[in-house]
Amino acid sequence: MYFDLIVVGGGAAGFFTAITCAESWKNFGSSEKSVLILEKTSNLLQKVKISGGGRCNVTHDCFEPRALSANYPRGEKALIGPFHRFGAADTVEWFASRGVSLKTEADGRMFPVTDSSQTIVNTLLNAAHAAGVTVHTSEGVTSIVTNEAPTTETARFELETDDGNSYTAANVLIATGGTRSAAGAKLAASLGHELQPATPSLFTFKIKDPRIDGLSGLAVTPAEVSIHHSKLRSAGPVLITHWGLSGPGILKISAWGARELAERDYRFDISVNWLPGLDPTGIIADKRKRDGKRQLSTKSPFAAIPKRFWQRLVAAAGVSDEMTWGQLSKKQTSELVNQLTDSTFFVDGKSTNKDEFVTCGGISLNEINFKTMESKLVPGLYFAGEVVDVDGVTGGFNFQNAWTNGFHAGTDIAAH
Repeated sequence: MYFDLIVVGGGAAGFFTAITCAESWKNFGSSEKSVLILEKTSNLLQKVKISGGGRCNVTHDCFEPRALSANYPRGEKALIGPFHRFGAADTVEWFASRGVSLKTEADGRMFPVTDSSQTIVNTLLNAAHAAGVTVHTSEGVTSIVTNEAPTTETARFELETDDGNSYTAANVLIATGGTRSAAGAKLAASLGHELQPATPSLFTFKIKDPRIDGLSGLAVTPAEVSIHHSKLRSAGPVLITHWGLSGPGILKISAWGARELAERDYRFDISVNWLPGLDPTGIIADKRKRDGKRQLSTKSPFAAIPKRFWQRLVAAAGVSDEMTWGQLSKKQTSELVNQLTDSTFFVDGKSTNKDEFVTCGGISLNEINFKTMESKLVPGLYFAGEVVDVDGVTGGFNFQNAWTNGFHAGTDIAAH
């Protein structure tokens, strides 16, 4: 069976490419053109559905292309041009034109006003259906070969699937997601592409420490995180979990340090400044004068630090529960300031790389034309999304990359 475009992978990037291409062909008056999405699982747009706690962080409130591209540890320079042509503002407009309004939260993340990822899923499914895109689920592609003897001038590829079906196509887009799955990466490699190693990104840190044990759910906003013996730094909210530390401040530094931290086998020391931009020494001195008879542990003097966490930091500084502000020695003051601004934790592993998280690695950037997302090695072969060695920090940036890739690939395929 022949299709003008076959998309391998039914995720965000795959759907956006298929929709863009099919709608463009309709606008060109080429309604006879055919697009097929092949998804190996029974679940379409699964990552869209579960992302953002089921709300779907569609994009980020960052409309300047260079500033937007600065949020990608891998792919920053390559994305500057593409973001000029289709950036966050274009994403907002695309969904708005289909009746979906997005809202911006305090940290810049943008979600549908419904606070439901199903809104985004339905929009993509409906747009694909309206554009005439054919979708097959539970059908994984096992091989793609270039067709040396095509039956037509345009049937450049032959595809086989795990249920025994055979297809030919003029164009193929691989959008199988992060290279953890290996499926899309293997297909690309079979066609001559070089792969950067798959490495987890956007992961949380496993830490066993009495200062945070039992405080799951508490967050400090903002905070600064640095990794010892490294130039890696990040800022953002830090969340205490039952296994260690998470939150944007941790996820961002894990993205920028993805390969370096993998080389360390995810075992290293970090420092956390729980009060960035604030010198607690003066506040502590003032408390000693004004509240000398009051116990330190009864109330946190810092709005950003919850009482239960404050009590843990006080204990870690060698201060007893009964001690008053006036009894605080210079040495204890120094240690307390250290706990507040330079807490050291030993990281002993990372969290499970769950489906909603990201993997860096994939198709080498120098083998792709980022104006079109077409392979430089194989004409008619395209890539989009996480199968490419591009990944962003937390905050909607990975979905924005998917929309941008999909727009460029779909537009170029339709133009041909």
